[in-house]
Amino acid sequence: MYEKIQETASWLKARMRTKPETAIILGTGLGRLTDEIEIEQTFPYSEIPNFPVSTVEGHRGALLFGKLGGKDVLAMQGRFHFYEGYPMREVTFPIRVMYELGIKTLFVSNASGGTNPAFSVGDIMIITDHINFFPENPLRGPNFPTGPRFPDMHEAYDKALIQLADKIAEEEGTPVQHGVYLGTQGPTFETPAEYRMFARMGADAVGMSTVPEVIVARHCGIKVFGVSVITDLGGFDNPVEVSHEEVQKAADKVQPKMAQIMREMIKRS
Repeated sequence: MYEKIQETASWLKARMRTKPETAIILGTGLGRLTDEIEIEQTFPYSEIPNFPVSTVEGHRGALLFGKLGGKDVLAMQGRFHFYEGYPMREVTFPIRVMYELGIKTLFVSNASGGTNPAFSVGDIMIITDHINFFPENPLRGPNFPTGPRFPDMHEAYDKALIQLADKIAEEEGTPVQHGVYLGTQGPTFETPAEYRMFARMGADAVGMSTVPEVIVARHCGIKVFGVSVITDLGGFDNPVEVSHEEVQKAADKVQPKMAQIMREMIKRS
């Protein structure tokens, strides 16, 4: 696997015209953030050696190189999920490639279901910590030379980046929530009982991604900022039926506010 990572990174290095140190993973319904990026190069996943191909609606499947906030960035337009059948090492393969390309900061975004009764649909939740509820850790198996066998996770989400996001959100007049994200394998949405269980475990929101990517990023020493868009609420007295299409619509509505925060963060960091 490590040889494939280096092969993929070498293929990209030979074609890249920029030198990004910041990467962004655009989650469900957040692909429109690409409208904010001055795209210079596009590489469909299907053309990149060893890259998996996204199968989820709303995840177009391309690696983008361009500028955001006046700085070079790399963006994943579509991510890979454990529920699609990929082993964890393929789910997190792009993060390993990012490290080889010189990425130092990773911005991750997702759509998630709120378990905190203080939240509303459309809220932006800055992730302060996570709970790994996946059945497998992405670091399971032989250790990669990019980090220690037992990496520390006390600050999975960079505190300085969280403070910067708070400052920008306040300047823009954009209210934000803070909370713990719980990652589970999916692909079913959670039952009301599961929502209540996750809330009791300390989760404010639940989704089907992000956690494996963050674990691998931290193993590589990459700083992480994470944000969730609350697209539905569960576990309360009147649970509402949810669909993937409704999740995408709810995420689309808040995209401009998220784009502004991310653009300013990249500009100032």
